[in-house]
Amino acid sequence: MLRRHLTEALRAAAALNPCVTLTGPRQSGKTTLVRALFPDHLYLSLEAPDLRARAIEDPRGFLAQGDRLIVDEIQRAPDLLSYIQVLVDEDARPGRFILTGSQNILLMESVSQTLAGRTALVRLYPLSLAELLERPPLRAGNLDEDDAGGLAAVPDRSLWKTLVDGFYPRIHDRGLPAGPWLADYIRTYIERDLREVMQVSDLRSFERFMRLAASHTAQELNLTALASDTGVTQQTAGRWLAALEIGFLATTLPPHHASYRKRLRKRPRLHFLDTGLVCYLLDIRDAATLERHPLRGAIFESFVVAELIKSFAAQRRDAPLYFWRDATGHEVDVLIDAGGRVIPVEVKSGQTVAADAVDGLVWWTSIAGNPNRGGVLVHGGTERFEFKGVSVLPWFLR
Repeated sequence: MLRRHLTEALRAAAALNPCVTLTGPRQSGKTTLVRALFPDHLYLSLEAPDLRARAIEDPRGFLAQGDRLIVDEIQRAPDLLSYIQVLVDEDARPGRFILTGSQNILLMESVSQTLAGRTALVRLYPLSLAELLERPPLRAGNLDEDDAGGLAAVPDRSLWKTLVDGFYPRIHDRGLPAGPWLADYIRTYIERDLREVMQVSDLRSFERFMRLAASHTAQELNLTALASDTGVTQQTAGRWLAALEIGFLATTLPPHHASYRKRLRKRPRLHFLDTGLVCYLLDIRDAATLERHPLRGAIFESFVVAELIKSFAAQRRDAPLYFWRDATGHEVDVLIDAGGRVIPVEVKSGQTVAADAVDGLVWWTSIAGNPNRGGVLVHGGTERFEFKGVSVLPWFLR
């Protein structure tokens, strides 16, 4: 089992709260992590039909099976949360209940209604690159300063092979071929969950929607065009996009709120959160194909965004990420709101840095009224250096 950077935060949460709720996409490693960190807890999975039936029919008896419990996939018996609330109100010893769930919005609604103030909310994504390489965690809030003790060694895996395989733990723990595993993942998890959560009846149209959405990763979200291309209503496309976000498969970056110039674009930017899943949906099956693919730059940008999100999640923080684009075409791929300053990040998939690669960052920092300076360029090469006041980082972000 690869060490997860969320470990310390999860242990700390369980040491302070009677209940901890761990969410994240299916197969992100939630069960493996909580069973390893809390070996003295009785493990109960609501995926098992007999246990789920007992939890629904006799919730008090189900929860009386042990003094400390791990209840896996809690969203399959959401009424249990009300009974857990009563138990932790009677006995608020830290770490009594460790709950996991894979469906973001529905689970959070249930938790907020019943366990508010009683549970710590923690989120686990698939592996970060640093976890995969067994390196220290990325400090996204200091990306322009984080040198990790100097330039790290170049990984023994290529950028494009890494992106095609993606970051789901089981692929790497067991050395499985990514393509077949991702195909099974879509069929056995996404389709089943969608039937239950969003009541999607036309799975063929939804698969077409997913593939079209994947082709728009790292682009501004035009829901009207996406719906038209799929052949569904805009309302349906909106529900289906919400389904991708519920399953932690995609996210949208809002435009940054600071109006350094007028006529800013207001649409959010869509990003899929696992590059292996994007490549599968786009029929990219190997590193050589990805390296030549016209969407390689967009896929690389979504990889960088996902790494930043995972970095903040490991600190139990929502990622303060935005993008910036004005009506004249000037844009910055990612803005990291670090509190007292905003770090602009540009992403280029090429191995070499062209003379004009940082022009967008230099232009943005020169806007009247913008107090921010510097910035970061992440490129597809392996070198790290300073260029025109910008920190240039290799694809492995060290």
